[in-house]
Amino acid sequence: AMKNLPVLLLLSLAVCSALPLNGAARDEEDSMDLVQHYLEDYYNLAKDAKQFAKRKDSSPVVKKIQEMQKFLGLKVTGKLDSDTLQVMRKPRCGVPDLGEFRTFPGMPTWRKTHLTYRIVNYTLDLPRDAVDSAIEKALKVWEEVTPLTFSRICEGEADIMITFAVRKHGDFFDFDGPGKVLAHAYPPGPGINGDAHFDDDEQWTKDTSGTNLFLVAAHELGHSLGLQHSDKPEALMYPVYNSSTDLARFRLSQDDVTGIQSLYGPPPASPDDPVKPTESARPQTPAKCDPTLSLDAVTTLRGEILFFKDRHFWRKSLRTLEPGFYLISSFWPSLPSGMDAAYEVTSRDIVFIFKGKQFWAIRGNEVQAGYPRGIHILGFPPSVKKIDAAIFDKQKKKTYFFVEDKYWRFDEKKQSMDPGFPRQIVEDFPGVGPKVDAVFEAFGFFYFFSGSSQLEFDPNAKKVTRILKSNSWFHC
Repeated sequence: AMKNLPVLLLLSLAVCSALPLNGAARDEEDSMDLVQHYLEDYYNLAKDAKQFAKRKDSSPVVKKIQEMQKFLGLKVTGKLDSDTLQVMRKPRCGVPDLGEFRTFPGMPTWRKTHLTYRIVNYTLDLPRDAVDSAIEKALKVWEEVTPLTFSRICEGEADIMITFAVRKHGDFFDFDGPGKVLAHAYPPGPGINGDAHFDDDEQWTKDTSGTNLFLVAAHELGHSLGLQHSDKPEALMYPVYNSSTDLARFRLSQDDVTGIQSLYGPPPASPDDPVKPTESARPQTPAKCDPTLSLDAVTTLRGEILFFKDRHFWRKSLRTLEPGFYLISSFWPSLPSGMDAAYEVTSRDIVFIFKGKQFWAIRGNEVQAGYPRGIHILGFPPSVKKIDAAIFDKQKKKTYFFVEDKYWRFDEKKQSMDPGFPRQIVEDFPGVGPKVDAVFEAFGFFYFFSGSSQLEFDPNAKKVTRILKSNSWFHC
């Protein structure tokens, strides 16, 4: 089938060019060609061309069309209606939807949890670091929900070899020029197994103006880990590429998570804090309405509020009642989980994130270059090992850093600590403390979090005005 694939391209050209008089017949013939290859390649139709051309109602073909319509979530008519043809013309993954990838019976998985990958060569469509980060982010998607971990090697044979290629490229599944097949990947195993190939005749992009590399890579790497195609249109493992995916809100569907966890199980409980014996028994996903919920850090970001907890965060806009719930890594793959503090300097459109002795700067969903940096460059003494909470005061252009029962004040304009600090929290924030988990500002109030309670503090009157639950913002 693969040697006939270029025919599929004529199809998209035929649609745009002026058709000759017998256009309808030519178009129908093209469609029949397309359908035949599609069913052979992706639905295991026996390659007996004559029966197809002569008898369009021939039952094996009708049965295959029905199988395809059912799989892709179309109305099952067994006829080549316009919806069906439209989906068949969309760009997609080159791995079959039904039937094995011809040569791989059974559904293999990796027998180890630590895998290596190597980016063998690069597309010229993107800077190398953009390719690196798209692949890293794509692997992170699967790492988050399984016990698997990945490390990159730069030479030799990795479990997952990632290549960009055009047309014939050394396996039996040639690529077909722009559009149609975007990429394919092989299930786990030695040699070519586990490898992912991307068609370099596509226009690979960071956004969705061309073909988004992260989305296609996350899908293909699902195959490299042993997943087959899903028939759920919302799933990452659905075979047809969806260019309308909102990248900023990308997350795996439940179908993808269930699928990969059926192969490898869930991730181990986080050993972040060995001091508390209950930590390891903690469920992976925090429940927003749990009355005992405590938070790691809270910050504003471009008018929304982000509440961080372990590997996740809630994102609340004042327009919506319900907060969105996301994995930190789906927005910022290089940020740590279990962060200590975060604050936004609105005038610079930057959010600073703290964990241990390091801090990061993010603008929107981009982590800024040159980070993480050490917290001591801000002027903390060596005795400070981590920050508990931080807040930027828009009026005074000062940032307050809370550490244990003390706080420091940092001048964002001069970029230096104010003299006379640290001071005791209780002296200047009466009713707050002695220790703070998180703090942010809204409507001119400071909201301090400590365990499962939250204090609304009026910085002008210097007093606590209300006591709330930590999750009072979550519409519980």
